[in-house]
Amino acid sequence: MPSAAELAWLIPLLPLVGAVVTGLGLISFNGAINRLRKPVAISLLTCLGASAVLSYAVLAEQLSGSPPVEHLFVWASAGNFTLPMGYLVDPLGAVMLSLVTTIALLVMIYSHGYMAHDKGYVRFFTYLALFSSSMLGLIVSPNLLEIYVFWELVGMCSYLLVGFWYDRDGAAHAAQKAFVVNRVGDFGLLLGILGLFWATQSFDFQGISDGLSLAISSGEVPTWAALTLCLLVFMGPMAKSAQFPLHVWLPDAMEGPTPISALIHAATMVAAGVFLVARLDPLYSQFPIVGLVIALVGTITCFLGASIALTQMDLKKGLAYSTVSQLGYMMLAMGCGAPVAGMFHLVTHAFFKAMLFLGSGSVIHAMEDVVGHEPILAQDMRLMGGLRKKMPITSITFFIGCVAISGIPPLAGFWSKDEILGQAFNTFPLLWAVGFLTAGMTAFYMFRLYFLTFEGTFRGENKELQNQLLLLAGRNLEEEEHNSHSGSLHESPSSMTTPLLVLAIPSVLIGLLGTPWNSRFANLLNPEEALVMMKNFSWTEFLPLAGASVAISSAGITLAVFAYYLNRIDLGKNVAARFSSINSFLVNKWYLDVINEKIFVQGSRKLAREVLEVDAKVVDGVVNLTGLLTLGSGEGLKYFETGRAQFYALIVFGGVVALVALFGVLGAPPPA
Repeated sequence: MPSAAELAWLIPLLPLVGAVVTGLGLISFNGAINRLRKPVAISLLTCLGASAVLSYAVLAEQLSGSPPVEHLFVWASAGNFTLPMGYLVDPLGAVMLSLVTTIALLVMIYSHGYMAHDKGYVRFFTYLALFSSSMLGLIVSPNLLEIYVFWELVGMCSYLLVGFWYDRDGAAHAAQKAFVVNRVGDFGLLLGILGLFWATQSFDFQGISDGLSLAISSGEVPTWAALTLCLLVFMGPMAKSAQFPLHVWLPDAMEGPTPISALIHAATMVAAGVFLVARLDPLYSQFPIVGLVIALVGTITCFLGASIALTQMDLKKGLAYSTVSQLGYMMLAMGCGAPVAGMFHLVTHAFFKAMLFLGSGSVIHAMEDVVGHEPILAQDMRLMGGLRKKMPITSITFFIGCVAISGIPPLAGFWSKDEILGQAFNTFPLLWAVGFLTAGMTAFYMFRLYFLTFEGTFRGENKELQNQLLLLAGRNLEEEEHNSHSGSLHESPSSMTTPLLVLAIPSVLIGLLGTPWNSRFANLLNPEEALVMMKNFSWTEFLPLAGASVAISSAGITLAVFAYYLNRIDLGKNVAARFSSINSFLVNKWYLDVINEKIFVQGSRKLAREVLEVDAKVVDGVVNLTGLLTLGSGEGLKYFETGRAQFYALIVFGGVVALVALFGVLGAPPPA
């Protein structure tokens, strides 16, 4: 009987088959397939569930000490060149397979309730299955070229899902923005992959690492070229994992349905970049300067996301910038030479961030019954408040997520974030200081979200406030269009609350797998590193750093309590008004969108208009002039076509006389 690892190729294939069959059905029999909502959902859930079971079996084998399994076949060959494809199962891949299938399965169950009344229900489930399959294929890819294929499929699926409600201008623009920004990173990634193949004649991860080291030592490849190739490859993860300055697409991706936000931000698209950097750690670890660049980019991203989240009033966008910040922590770990710590934070973050996003979807689902489906109103925390009494399950799980991401022990976020900060303290103390400050900011803005949403009194029935928010957003809808809803707040159905309760369990407990004195997570991914961690662990080093981390997080929570729960501090008057320029800077998201709009969007449009002018006036002018000259000369020459030999002889004689006269004037002898 084959082992689970030998059947790992079925993990991405099963949801792919389900998506293809359903997609073909939608193309061929759209009406009939759309009426079969429940059978389609059950079939796709079954496919993804089978992949999840296989993933757990693969993880169990790796935990029991089974060696990595790699199966390859020749996909293309020419002379001495062969291009292998196949699949690879190792501890890193096993962890990611289990994570992605778990989150995707819970998101799909949640979507049954969230998208129940959407006319695109079947199409949405099809996209979900295809998205999950693409990410699973990326995880089991044994080389960079195969990863690139699935990398682009993940990008395509994100475009389809972010723009799922394509009839909304915001969703269409967000999908285009995500697609274009990711193409920038992917272009760098492709150049880097091709350059590494030129230097090493390999697409294999270890082959590239060993080959580049040998090429540098032999002088075949200069060091600067190797560094350039490594940084080009890193451009792909910069865009996919929303690192500064290519992070701008991720907050706008909130225009898609909330289940997609949870899947993108937790375990699929943004996780792909961190996963690829972890895969390429043998390559990047050869160049300390590359590690410094990665750590610096991660630190800037970490602080940028947290600072912007401080001022966000849109619930989903606040969580989106939180994701940007946490991805910065992961990249900081990768740059510090601690891929295990970065991957551990990716795992813990996936569970509590998926829970937070699904919790926000539950809130929005309830708000829509009161304020309507206008996202400007349903997602604005200024219209929320007091939801804890009406939505106890959502509020409790959201609170657990806030505590976990704030880094309060013993919840999951404390262990993974503290491990990253410890690694940064030993490697780049200045970057640790920024990460340490960001930890306090994280605790503050997360509890700000919680208190504004779930505590206090409900503000959603304030019609005047609704109109003010619409006017601030440049909208002027009539009363009957957005205020005619008379529903009441209520807890979401069990299909939506059950995934929240399931995700709450790992959000609390999974961090205990990475305790620094006995990290079972590190022992799975890198037993040698785990042994070093255990030998070097010291309570005298751990307690001060951990205590400082908890202290600054507690300070952030305390400030949020006084400002948004007890209402003892008016931050709007005391801070925002006093430091209006800083507040404006953060509200406008560091003006990065404005800069991109002026330089790249308007600049490219201006360039396109100028090229169009050149094409219309110069290129078309030359073509039209040539045509006119041909037409005019033809029109004139037709009068010389008389058919009389005497007339033709006269023309020849006249031509000879003209040539003699011309050469006489020029002083040159006429031709013989």
